[in-house]
Amino acid sequence: MEKKRKTYSAEFKMDIVHKYLHEGWSQSDLLKHFHIHNSMLQRWVNQYQREGIKGLKEKQGKTIGTNKGRLRKNPSSPEEKMKRLEAENAYLKKLLAVRKGLIRQKKNL
Repeated sequence: MEKKRKTYSAEFKMDIVHKYLHEGWSQSDLLKHFHIHNSMLQRWVNQYQREGIKGLKEKQGKTIGTNKGRLRKNPSSPEEKMKRLEAENAYLKKLLAVRKGLIRQKKNL
């Protein structure tokens, strides 16, 4: 049976962080009362201090920008196909150079 990942709303997280930072609740009281893990509380507090309420919003599965993630296996345009092939060639050249370098080092020993 799979364990489902529990997610919390930004409002819930903000309420917990506010209680911790401004209302004087202790860490152990929050953990017991709201049944959350210590690492979650610390992560939420750190995110809030770094980014504000925006840091508490769910980010999983959301990418920002056009060039995020893996390259498509079947590029839709010739430019994308060319870019992918150039990247493959560069990778293979580096791999070949490393392998040749290792072979030469072994012969010298």
